[in-house]
Amino acid sequence: MDYSGLMAEKFTRWDAADDLKSEEDMALYLDACLEEDSGDGRMIRAALSDIARARGMSQLARDTGLTREGLYRALSVKGNPELTTVLKIIKALGMKLHAAPSAAPKPRVARKKTSAARAVA
Repeated sequence: MDYSGLMAEKFTRWDAADDLKSEEDMALYLDACLEEDSGDGRMIRAALSDIARARGMSQLARDTGLTREGLYRALSVKGNPELTTVLKIIKALGMKLHAAPSAAPKPRVARKKTSAARAVA
């Protein structure tokens, strides 16, 4: 079979940063990664890296007071940024974190007073 007339397909690596066009896209992406992270922070770090690249790493470095190289290092696959660094990045990106219960709260069970508690009352 002669394949000389066929063009080889060229593939490029998909980069989430290319699809993060608006503030809402970025916030929803970070929120989804916060939700799906297994607890080791890899997804959160990757999301912050993608968002930082979409926004512009040099500007983010100026806004956080960190070096560009330091940001790349902290947000790399091998990076392990401190919480203060993560919070600086999130603030500089114009985002906020919030907490919510992960499940419906369990009803409180009334406890009986102990004899010591009755004596005080």
